[in-house]
Amino acid sequence: MRKLTFGMNLTLDGYIAAPGDDLGWSVPCDELFQWWSDRVAATGLALYGRKLWETMSSHWPTADRQPGATPAQIEFARRWRDMPKVVFSSATSAVDWNARLVTDDAVPEIARLKTEDGGPMDIAGATLAAAAMRAGLIDEYAIVTHPVLVGGGTPFFTALDNWVNLNLVETRTFPDGVLLTRYETRR
Repeated sequence: MRKLTFGMNLTLDGYIAAPGDDLGWSVPCDELFQWWSDRVAATGLALYGRKLWETMSSHWPTADRQPGATPAQIEFARRWRDMPKVVFSSATSAVDWNARLVTDDAVPEIARLKTEDGGPMDIAGATLAAAAMRAGLIDEYAIVTHPVLVGGGTPFFTALDNWVNLNLVETRTFPDGVLLTRYETRR
């Protein structure tokens, strides 16, 4: 059975985007950018919701050919293009860059994908992750907390009907006071 991880940058007050979908607070240092790149390289399948797919697919497919692209950005762009992806959206008509589109209910498809053989899966996008979270499908949370308060926006966690007990499996400090905490769901 595949492991499903929800990992994102978030603010100390729990948001993955500030009001207006502002992500300016989350620019990673080189060490954190490399950590994210290594995660992409280790991901067997990435699951995207529409909004994050639009953000990622508008930049990373050609980021390695942009003037001034750093070696780390070139590596990330290559890894991102090569990584298999599933995009969940009823409003998107086509996807590219090693992705396939699912327009049906995401929860049964995610549950089915978890039963397949293959490497670990990452889920990205607040709405998609919230559905998986409520369905009890997330096995790990990788929370990269930035020392900033934005006061509102898109929350990392959704309202739940039941508690989810977790075990802390890793902590790591990055420059600028950024803290990684990884938790596994206790089953």
